[in-house]
Amino acid sequence: MAAKAGDNPDSLMTLATVFCLRNLRKTMCYQGSRNKLQLRSDIFLPSEICDKLVNTYMELVHTDSNFEPEESFFQLFSDPRSTRLTRVQLREDFVRDRDLEAIKKQDLIELHLTYCNSLSSRSLKTLTSFRETLVSLCLFSCSNIFYRQGGAPLACNEDTEDDEEESPASRQALDTNFSFQGFNRLRLLNLGGLSDEVDAETLLKPLRSLTSLDLSNVQLLGTTFLTQWKDRLASLVLYNVDLSEELVSTVVELVNLRHLDISRESRRTSKFKMTRKILTAIVQRLLNLVSLDISGHIMLDNCTVPHFEEAMGRPSIEPCKSSIYPFQELKRPLQFLGLYDTTLCNVMHIPAYKVTGSKNEDQVLNAIEAYTEFRPELAHRAINQLFDIARIQHCGQLLRALQLVIAALKCHKYDKSIQVTGSAALFYLTNTEYRSDQSVRLRREVIEVVLNGMEQYQEVTVQRNCCLTLCNFSIPEELEFQYSRVNQLLLKILEPARQDESIQRIAVHLCNALVCQVDNHHKEAVGKMGFVKTMLNLIQKKLQDRMCDQVMEFSWSALWNITDETPDNCQMFLNCRGMSLFLECLQEFPDKQELHRNMLGLLGNVAEVKALRPQLLTPQFITVFSNLLDSKADGIEVSYNACGVLSHIMFDGPDVWSMEEPRRDAVMDKMWDAIQSWDVSSRRNINYRSFEPILRLLPQSISPVSQHWATWALYNLVSVYPSKYCPLLIKEGGVGLLEKVLELESSQPETKEMVHSCTIFNFCCTP
Repeated sequence: MAAKAGDNPDSLMTLATVFCLRNLRKTMCYQGSRNKLQLRSDIFLPSEICDKLVNTYMELVHTDSNFEPEESFFQLFSDPRSTRLTRVQLREDFVRDRDLEAIKKQDLIELHLTYCNSLSSRSLKTLTSFRETLVSLCLFSCSNIFYRQGGAPLACNEDTEDDEEESPASRQALDTNFSFQGFNRLRLLNLGGLSDEVDAETLLKPLRSLTSLDLSNVQLLGTTFLTQWKDRLASLVLYNVDLSEELVSTVVELVNLRHLDISRESRRTSKFKMTRKILTAIVQRLLNLVSLDISGHIMLDNCTVPHFEEAMGRPSIEPCKSSIYPFQELKRPLQFLGLYDTTLCNVMHIPAYKVTGSKNEDQVLNAIEAYTEFRPELAHRAINQLFDIARIQHCGQLLRALQLVIAALKCHKYDKSIQVTGSAALFYLTNTEYRSDQSVRLRREVIEVVLNGMEQYQEVTVQRNCCLTLCNFSIPEELEFQYSRVNQLLLKILEPARQDESIQRIAVHLCNALVCQVDNHHKEAVGKMGFVKTMLNLIQKKLQDRMCDQVMEFSWSALWNITDETPDNCQMFLNCRGMSLFLECLQEFPDKQELHRNMLGLLGNVAEVKALRPQLLTPQFITVFSNLLDSKADGIEVSYNACGVLSHIMFDGPDVWSMEEPRRDAVMDKMWDAIQSWDVSSRRNINYRSFEPILRLLPQSISPVSQHWATWALYNLVSVYPSKYCPLLIKEGGVGLLEKVLELESSQPETKEMVHSCTIFNFCCTP
């Protein structure tokens, strides 16, 4: 069988790493003094393992809600004699100054800090510990790292750092003491988002050997300082840096550039116009260029070949056929060309292997891939365009599209715009049209990022998108690996007194589906989460509004499902005024057949619990059940379920019947009349997982009418649905119990006749 999209298993290294991180005390560590996690003395971990542990730890912290972060995790890597770190990637506010200080003795080669807004200038001091070994450094969007932390010293010693209550960095005075002096091995530097108060030129001056520099969103007072690397710089990123004639003149002097990014977020914010002359100068002067990004720029019309002059035939990447004049002078096609939010992405012949833009699916996917990590504002727009492609057209690169959207949602868990557009795109990328091409593993990844979004955002659009996406999965089967978590999130959605109607409807539908056809221990666990009370609260609100809609009906259906063979949940229903709401709904909505069926089905579950039946044995309730025996609502279902409730009550015998009215024999007569009126070939709107509650009514003489109801139920089910229910009847010993009915003198002739028919029919179905 061919593998489905996204079916590649995790490596053994990845599996082992995740297992160790989830079980640190059972594998590598022990609980030391002051409850501090300590590495076992007999362990030495090389850099390949240590790097994987730290980077996977960060991923789990941000993407797995069940993963518990360890306060002293980074202290495990404080001693280079037992652990070796070389390449570390840390992101988001979770990272604190003390975490970096814990690893300051390591000989780091790469350190990537992204969106680490909790870091203060204390971490700059720690950076100097790595100056002799560091080759690659990223401080992208670490907005407070050049500022002293409010109320905190610049450094602290190892004896006190764990006791210190660190709060996210709040800006105080700019720290001017830091210098890159001595970082002689540093080659790759990303200072994207550097504060305007920091003089980039002065900061960078000591770095003589840079080959890659990213100054995205940095305000440059001058540009000539870039020429100090004109013989070495291979990559320069000036995203959202205001271009000028002076800056372009400086850039084209950097003749060894292989990658140049002078793109902008949007044409709306650009005052600089990209002319044919400027593009020509870039192509002519930067002969080693293989990657160029000019996204978001206003392009003058003289840059492109008129449509009627374009080379004939299929789209070509040959420079000589380029529809963009300046690129006709390229010696070879570019590996990458960023044309997102420009008019150039729409031309026919573009001399590049990979192009970002909005013309087609390939360009859009390239944009998501290129911009997700450092430019969520662009990734958001590209994912929105992918959403339109999946919704209106057809997604031709399904696996790549899903993987890119999943990666964006994981990378930007705290970015609302990404979560909104990403969850919307997932809804269309996981629908029936694409389902057969997706592996179990890939679909599980989708579920996990969807649940992450639901956890992080209570905002209506995100919640609705996530709930709708979950509806694309087989429930409960595909959600069972996250069963507890998804139920908790759905119940949380339904908690507010007034929720968005559409979300409420979808969430209740999902809750109902999740408790249908699952094991009893799942139902009991969900019941303890407050499921029963939440559903009853919804019903109460709908009653107050005098509205019987899908939410009302789904809520009763969910209660029917969750109380099936779960006495604890039945008890909760009674404790939470369930019977009062039942009576109110009957009175308020006398003609709602589906509602009546769901309510009586639920009460059938309650009546199956012997300890709870006394609470149903009141004149008011018995009268209601007795009256419903005459109901023609939903075929025979309401009458059938009402008779089932009464059958279990009658099974307890005349001694428990303490009321004068209605009389027991009168109710039993009505039950006989109701059963006699039903068509035994009726098709049913019901689903039995077990016959046990029915079978217990067979071998007894205390209530012949209960026995008759049970026999009718079995006869109807095995006759109308033989392939489904004959095996169940045999498996649960029903044939033997039916034969015992024939032996009882108290069994009525009509009952025995039906037993004969049922047994003979079942015998014919037996292989």
